[in-house]
Parts: sequence; C-alpha cells; structure tokens
Amino acid sequence: MKNITLNNGVEIPVLGFGVYQIPEAQECERCVLEAIEAGYRSIDTAAAYHNEEAVGRAIQKSGVPREELFITTKLWINDAGYENAKKAFDKSMQKLQLDYLDLYLIHQPFNDYYGSWRAMEELYKKGEIRAIGVSNFQPDRILDLILNNEIVPAINQIETHPFYQQIETQDFLQNNKVQIESWGPFAEGRNNMFENEVLKTLARKHGKSVAQIILRWMIQRDVIVIPKSVHKERIIENFNVFDFELSIPEMEEIKTLDTRKSAFFDHRDPEMVKFLNGIR
Repeated sequence: MKNITLNNGVEIPVLGFGVYQIPEAQECERCVLEAIEAGYRSIDTAAAYHNEEAVGRAIQKSGVPREELFITTKLWINDAGYENAKKAFDKSMQKLQLDYLDLYLIHQPFNDYYGSWRAMEELYKKGEIRAIGVSNFQPDRILDLILNNEIVPAINQIETHPFYQQIETQDFLQNNKVQIESWGPFAEGRNNMFENEVLKTLARKHGKSVAQIILRWMIQRDVIVIPKSVHKERIIENFNVFDFELSIPEMEEIKTLDTRKSAFFDHRDPEMVKFLNGIR
C-alpha cells in the first residue's frame, strides 16, 4: 500500500474505504469488516452518515491492532462552534469506541467553523487527534482559514473524479501544503461514467475494470481515494490497483474527460447552503 505523508508528518494510506450511504447496523459493519479483511487500513465515516457505531463495532471485531488502522470522521454543520465541536467529538469517539482519532474533518464550510477549528486545534495538541482537516472547502475559504489560524489543514476532502478533476484546486492545495482527498471517485456512476469509451478502452487494455482504472489514475495523481461499495467482490476489486500502472499518454487521455463542473451540486448555491444547513 502506498502512503501519503501529510503536512505534519502523519502518514495516511492513499486508498481507503468510505461508508457514505451505507445504512447503520449489520450492513455497514459487514462492509467495513470485509474491507479490513481485503487489506484496507483506512476507513472514512462521518457523524452525518449515522453509521459511526457500526464502524466502531467492525474495528473492534477485526482483530487488527489499532495502530495499523487510520480512522477518519467528520463534524457536521449543526455541531459547529468551539463548545459544540468538543461535545460532538466526544460523541463520535464513544460511537467509534476509540481513544484517539487519526483524522477529524470539518464536513462543510458553514456555520461557526472557525470556532470548530479552534476546538480541533486544541484536541490535536492534546494528542486526541493525529491530524485535522476540512471537506468541501473552496480555495478562498481554505486560504482564509490558513491565514487566520495556527494549524494548516492537513487535508481537504472534495469531489474529484474523471469528469471533475480539480487540477487547479489540487495545485493550489499543494502550494499551501494541504493534501487533496477525493470523495465520489466514481461520481456515483453519473454521466454514464462506467460506459465511457476512453475508460472502457483503457480497462480492456490493462485487463482491469473501469473502476480500477479510475482509482489508479487518481492514485498516480497523488489523490487520496476512499471508494465505497456494499459488494464484497467490488470491495476486493477496488483494492487491487497496485499491480499495474497507467502511462503518461494514458493519464493525459483521461485528462481530456474533465468537464470542470460538479456532477452533484455547487456548495456556493444559496439553495444548497440552505438545504445542507437543514440536515440533522
């Protein structure tokens, strides 16, 4: 497994397992256990996913030493603020059954995320979190956060896939020592991603699936990826992307697929801001 070294020296696997939209209880627990058995050591969840308890149970049942795992969770909008963030962190830790967290992210750039960041900086300094970062932050917001706080976010987790490649944003983040991490690497199959002829041709050439081509392409860009699946065979398939390499011309060919537009929504759309703030 290839690791990425964050701006504070902490290492994170370049490939992890995400649990967004996997229901609580048995299915999520099963999927995380199968992912760990397949070799994944990085698990990404969030308070807003409502499955931290299932992730915690799977971690306990896996038998893998805690220090070999890299666990991420996220702070939701309604828990923003200095005091609220501390309480939310404690609640997440109880659900996950952990005594420290590897990565804590501010899930959305809304509400009092400055107060949240101050709380996260304190938790980081106390050793309760190994790294802190953000998710869904546009370059202007993340730069403002950097300029007005002590600790530079280790990661910005943002939508990144062949149709929305975030090339300029990745350059900006690298210049400011922030690691890019992808959510939605397959764009949930939108715009017929799995039927795209460029990706299908490369998949046939390498004897791989389209999903494996996409993951390999991002890994070679030094983008951390956290694909999700509820099917054991696909969980295993997504992990098996380290036995081949895309050439520079192949990487450039995938680059032509960039639409420079989100496949989902715009975080700066006032109606979307209103919608996200209403989620509990």
